[in-house]
This record gives sequence, C-alpha cells and structure tokens, in this order.
Amino acid sequence: MLSLLTPRLLSRTTFFTRTMSTHSHLTDDCIFCKIIRGEIPSFKLVETDKSYSFMDIGPLSEGHALVIPKYHAEFFHQVPDEYLADILPVAKKIAKASKLDQYNVLQNNGKLANQVPHVHFHVIPKPNEKEGLGIRWEPNGMKMDQVKELYEKVKKELD
Repeated sequence: MLSLLTPRLLSRTTFFTRTMSTHSHLTDDCIFCKIIRGEIPSFKLVETDKSYSFMDIGPLSEGHALVIPKYHAEFFHQVPDEYLADILPVAKKIAKASKLDQYNVLQNNGKLANQVPHVHFHVIPKPNEKEGLGIRWEPNGMKMDQVKELYEKVKKELD
C-alpha cells in the first residue's frame, strides 16, 4: 500500500485532509495513524470520535472503502470494545450511502491474512463475479467429533 502513495498522488488537490487528532492511542510510524492525524491525505467519508473512514486508493471494485479505529492495534482482539462498537455503524452508513446491492465487510488479522499492522475493516462492493473480493471457501473436512472437541476448548475459555 505504501507504494501507492507516490509524490504525484499525494500532491493532488482533490484529496481531503482533516484536522489534527488528539488521540494518544496512535503510533508515529503507521500509515493509518498518519492518515487519522492528517499527515497523509485521504478521501474521508465518515469520522467519529472513535473511527475514521475513507476511500481505498487501491480498490478491488468501485466504491471500496476502509473503516479504521482511532486506536492503533495490530490485531482485532487488541482493540478496545468501545472502538469496535463504533466501526460497524460507520460501515453500515457507507454501504447504505453507496447504495450497494451486494458487498463484503472484511477484516484481516496478521501477515498471512494480508493485513497491514493496523486493524481496519473493508467495505467492498461486489457488483459482479470478477470485481470485488474473491473468496476461496473450501471446508477443511473436520469430523463432527473434532468440531465438538474444539467447541469445548473454546467454550471453556469463554466462560
């Protein structure tokens, strides 16, 4: 993603910048934290006290947007609940305003899942078979007793 932020692109006057953030939960070297602070311009859609959303500059389809918490965390489970509670209503507003018929809301965790190290949610329009998110969904063949064993382990940790 960093390679997409060329000097020519950054100098375009069509980008919108925001006022400086007072959030102390951001880091100095994260591209998304820099966008939140207004150090890197973005096409801002919705901003709340806890989240910031903008158009993806490397979209999978027309209208692809990102929603990010104003809290730097690499993994979903590290983000405080009050920030997470703010994100889905913002994603919903974007989907409704974009008048999307079909779309994906996606959140990745870790390098193997293609994530940059700041939690973010994608709202990705799916206008046809080729555009938008392509997903491989192949069940791994777990037996019911394996599913039950895993269920019991996870359920024990939830109690």
